[in-house]
Amino acid sequence: MTRPTRVLFIGSTGSIGHLAVCEAVERGYHARALVRDAGRACFDPRVEVVQGDLTSVESLRGALAGIDSVVFTMGAHDGPSMIEKVDYGAVRNTLIALEGRRVRIALMTAIGVTCMDSRYNLASQAHDWKRRSERLVRASGNEYTIVRPGWFDYNDPDQQRLVFLQGDTHRYADPRDGVVSRRQIAQVLVASLGCESANRKTLELVSRHGPAQDSLNPLFAALEADPSGSLDGAHDEENFPLSIQPKRVIEDLRTVTSFASADDRSE
Repeated sequence: MTRPTRVLFIGSTGSIGHLAVCEAVERGYHARALVRDAGRACFDPRVEVVQGDLTSVESLRGALAGIDSVVFTMGAHDGPSMIEKVDYGAVRNTLIALEGRRVRIALMTAIGVTCMDSRYNLASQAHDWKRRSERLVRASGNEYTIVRPGWFDYNDPDQQRLVFLQGDTHRYADPRDGVVSRRQIAQVLVASLGCESANRKTLELVSRHGPAQDSLNPLFAALEADPSGSLDGAHDEENFPLSIQPKRVIEDLRTVTSFASADDRSE
């Protein structure tokens, strides 16, 4: 693995995205923030701000120029159509814009994303579209880490010890599933970029009572890698078959997989 140096942040103006940009700058990365309106962006002067549209493949081509890693923290809350357009669409459009060029990816989704029959998911389809975005990343042939955080900032002040879980067994759809601070979510996303043992791993991120660890590398190393050739994470429930996916999603998977195969043949 080659440690990336130039990171594009998609979702950079959100509550976690902004923290992730700051974390990257402090770790010495060249951080590029994709924003809808550059005139309203407020970042450290060391951050490169680019105006663009995550719903446009052409716009993302420009934003990705010279980039060797991407952090996704975007999220919509305006119903199934907008969630598809943002949570899934940003990943789809980025991978299509890359056309097989390899980058390191850190994708934030959500704890409980494999819980398909919750009242929340049935109404919003949010977990469906986030899970489909995970599958695109796994199919793309890129190095990646997928982080499924617990409920944001519900942790107590002394609840800073991070725990990485797998299997996504949380089914309450409330803070009983696990909690973690926004700041620590940002830290984990950015830390994964330069960590070889974080590659091809999917994790649920929660915090427990106790102090924060000095290093996250042992936590990444203890995780099981996602099964080779699988579209799902290690130990995920098999409850989302391809046979029930929309035709446009199947086509996107074929496109992304074809890019990965073509790139492998050229190496």
